[in-house]
Amino acid sequence: MESEEESVSALVELGLSRYESRVYLALVRRDSYTAAQVAREAEVPRQRIYDVLDALVRAQLAVAHRGRVATFTAVAPELALARLMNRRRESLEQLERVSAGLAATLLPLWSDGRAHTDPLDYIEVLRDPRQTAERYADIQDQATGELLSFCTPPFVTPAANVSGLKAARRISRARGTVQAVYTYDALADEEMLENVKRFGEAGEVARFTDELPIKLVIADASLVLCDMPDPVAGTGATTSLFIEHPALAACLRLAFLTVWDRAAALPHANARES
Repeated sequence: MESEEESVSALVELGLSRYESRVYLALVRRDSYTAAQVAREAEVPRQRIYDVLDALVRAQLAVAHRGRVATFTAVAPELALARLMNRRRESLEQLERVSAGLAATLLPLWSDGRAHTDPLDYIEVLRDPRQTAERYADIQDQATGELLSFCTPPFVTPAANVSGLKAARRISRARGTVQAVYTYDALADEEMLENVKRFGEAGEVARFTDELPIKLVIADASLVLCDMPDPVAGTGATTSLFIEHPALAACLRLAFLTVWDRAAALPHANARES
């Protein structure tokens, strides 16, 4: 029989977070639990348990029984695992579509680049954090209808980010879209958490996830700023790319929306999100 840690790892492979895996395994052992009980049993922080239970209920892996005190029950393992497999297949199919679209976009760019003496006409490579901060302000200033962001530390701009707040207010007034995905690390930083609240008041809708592959900003599906770890320069070093290319921006927008769909909203964090 598999150990509990092996079962947790197997569920993580099927797409659950470690907290979701531990809570589901705890629910399996008993007919029902209150949120407080399952938090103790699964050793999950009380401040996270409702998000985890809500995620399991939305994924149809658990059932909530409303009453004076809500209780939660696990869906039968064979049904739960079948649903996880279906989600995994759907996610892979979506990533395959994104990958195919990105390949179709990049191939002509690559071919076209071979015919030019300067293949970086529409790409600016930035290694100075000050230049990156300036480009970040530029892309926010230029955004008119949509601003999408992956936000993960370390941050190159002050937490206040005046340009970003102005952009969020301007785009929201125009009934545009301002969405950001943060890592849960932001919740442990009081300054960043206050910044998330300020951006929410300005019109940004925020969601949270365990990790993000890169820092990314996409404006109006045409401008892109991404910041990636530099494998050549060494630990902690990053290289930023400022790209003006609608087709590539559109593909990265699809990748953003894939992560957005799987990220979680915090209770009371997004007054504008329906």
